[in-house]
Amino acid sequence: MRIGVPKEMKVHEYRVALVPAGARSLIEAKHEVMVQAGAGQGSGLKDAEYEAAGASVVPEARTLFDACDLILKVKDPTADEAAMLRPGQILFCYLHLAAAPEVTRTLLEREVTAVAYETVQLPDGSLPLLAPMSEVAGRLAVQVGLHFLQREHGGRGILLGGVPGVPRGKVTVIGAGTVGINAVRVAHALGAEVDVLDISLPRLTYLYDIFSGNLGTLVSNSANVERSVLDADLVIGAVLIPGGRAPRLVTRNLVKRMKPGTVMVDVSVDQGGCIETIHPTTHADPVYTVDGVIHYGVTNMPGAVPRTSTFALTNTTLPYVQKLAAAPIAEVAAEDPSLRRGINLHAGRVTHPGVAEAQGLPLVEPPGGETA
Repeated sequence: MRIGVPKEMKVHEYRVALVPAGARSLIEAKHEVMVQAGAGQGSGLKDAEYEAAGASVVPEARTLFDACDLILKVKDPTADEAAMLRPGQILFCYLHLAAAPEVTRTLLEREVTAVAYETVQLPDGSLPLLAPMSEVAGRLAVQVGLHFLQREHGGRGILLGGVPGVPRGKVTVIGAGTVGINAVRVAHALGAEVDVLDISLPRLTYLYDIFSGNLGTLVSNSANVERSVLDADLVIGAVLIPGGRAPRLVTRNLVKRMKPGTVMVDVSVDQGGCIETIHPTTHADPVYTVDGVIHYGVTNMPGAVPRTSTFALTNTTLPYVQKLAAAPIAEVAAEDPSLRRGINLHAGRVTHPGVAEAQGLPLVEPPGGETA
């Protein structure tokens, strides 16, 4: 199979979907790999390294979109990239289609098979291709919050860890999945007072145990969200419904009542966000203010640390790339139910229940069997 790796086009997106070692593995398996010139530059990977691995480096994205059967990206395609896709191609990347009706519509029109990193799901419910970037984003969320809490950036002027004789800052983390755990870990290490909310009592019990009870664990309901958020200096949205739209847990009315200079970092913004007043932003223009509250909605947070993120991501995606390249999609999906769950669109139809429900579109079975 011919596999193409274009340069990412989103603002300040420096990751790349395949490292040279991965290209070499695919080429050793008798596949062809084409990489757009400069695709790895942001992650410190040179064109010459891809060429040494046996890949072809091409100057224009159009060349590889025309020639390749499998397109590997990090983020969802831009309008220009989507226009280059053709029926029967496989697109493998982060898609977050539940909150992106325009992208969904375009990909349906192009009749591609769209496989989303974030909905590849193992039998135990874990999301192996989302996990590494969730780890990065969770840790970055606190780092970002620290930055914007400084007074010169509009924040409350709070040092999260405090100093002797002065209260510590308060961090509220909504969601105790991979993002939430990593955010809690960093905030706790900095000495902040931390609340974490989740609907799963076993999950909260786990966090209570690993942090020796040195944090607040709250069942997520409207009363607890309200109480914790109103007391917080930094709020981190870390809610995930695989393939579906994030529920809006922090309402516009609640935002109006928060302390001026509070910072909210919504990592779930890719899935529509769990904060009603959030909208997507970029690394070039990351924040805006509503009712005195700073909102950070960057949709590609791990792109800020591309060297770490690229290698962490491709360590997990490569085995799935190898499967997609080795056989027809129906055969691959039948043999690997986890990968079958990753198929969001196929032949102009929606094949993932989360996407279908979020957008009110009819659902069909993915190739290779029923959606589990």
